[in-house]
Amino acid sequence: MSDSETPDHPLCALCLRPILPGTPQSLHHLVPKLRGGKGGPTVLMHQICHNEIHVTASEAELARLWNTPEALRSHPRLAKFVKWVSKRPADFHSPTPHGRRGWRNRR
Repeated sequence: MSDSETPDHPLCALCLRPILPGTPQSLHHLVPKLRGGKGGPTVLMHQICHNEIHVTASEAELARLWNTPEALRSHPRLAKFVKWVSKRPADFHSPTPHGRRGWRNRR
């Protein structure tokens, strides 16, 4: 059994790949904090997956439409991303390219 198949590693809530030690990761609020999700449920995911969620949908959309891991995986852009990232090693990370069109960059 390889290291990435060890059941001791948590799985990313978006791509369902294992999150290996040392891999950039973060907690995603299923309902954004600014939309009433402070203290609400969170899920662990790779940082690259978390970044992709936030360049794909606004906080209002996340709160209203994409507030479960299943719903996130059903989003057309995120489904395409999951298919792409699933072919990468579990510890893969790269910068997330540009945000949504018309969405102001938050810097």
